[in-house]
Amino acid sequence: MTDDIAVDAAKRTAARTAVDQWVTEDTRILGIGSGSTVVHAIQRIAERRWKEGELADLICVPSSYQAHHLILDYNLNLGDLDRNPNVDVAIDGADEVDRKMVLIKGGGGCLLQEKVVAACAKHFIVVADYTKNSARLGEQWCRGIPIEVAPMAYVPVKLQIETQFGGEASLRMAKVKAGPIVTDNGNFLLDWRFIANREYDWDEVNTTITMIPGVLETGLFVNMAHKCYFGMADGTVKVQNK
Repeated sequence: MTDDIAVDAAKRTAARTAVDQWVTEDTRILGIGSGSTVVHAIQRIAERRWKEGELADLICVPSSYQAHHLILDYNLNLGDLDRNPNVDVAIDGADEVDRKMVLIKGGGGCLLQEKVVAACAKHFIVVADYTKNSARLGEQWCRGIPIEVAPMAYVPVKLQIETQFGGEASLRMAKVKAGPIVTDNGNFLLDWRFIANREYDWDEVNTTITMIPGVLETGLFVNMAHKCYFGMADGTVKVQNK
């Protein structure tokens, strides 16, 4: 089995386990995250709906354009926060999770809506593969912490982050279109590569960066996750509790 196949199998195991433990007939509103692991979660929900006859009344609230279309593609009930602001459970992936269950999210560029949906949930459940489980942030995820910014503010925001916290904040560029990545909300993304061996108070960092004019949201999810499910290389699932 190649590494890519093993990682995808681990994602699938984690996602299916979390769905079966947290999405029940009593779950009315489910927040749906973004990314490759969440695809497996949606597939398990659809399997239970259309093959096992469960979850007929479940309403799914998306956190991105991708999640919106996954819900429609699998013919599930599509909701939104205007009509469904009280989310029972939200299931989403992560780019990295440390031993204190601080998350880095936003590698796929959907951090703002993901954080809004997660904050509306009574229980925020994270699903990931074993490569996302670290003792401290930056051990395995080396692309930095994503920060969504208003386009006209990205230069002053970049300079302020680098001055206050060190490291380098770079504008994320598109790989196909010319110019920078544009989020679902019409904003730019900075990827802040922090100093690897420096001890940070991530709660303080998150609050400070969020208060910089022009910042919409950071990819730091602090004190938000209730449980994390990591699919392991041997086919088991490791559960990390808050």
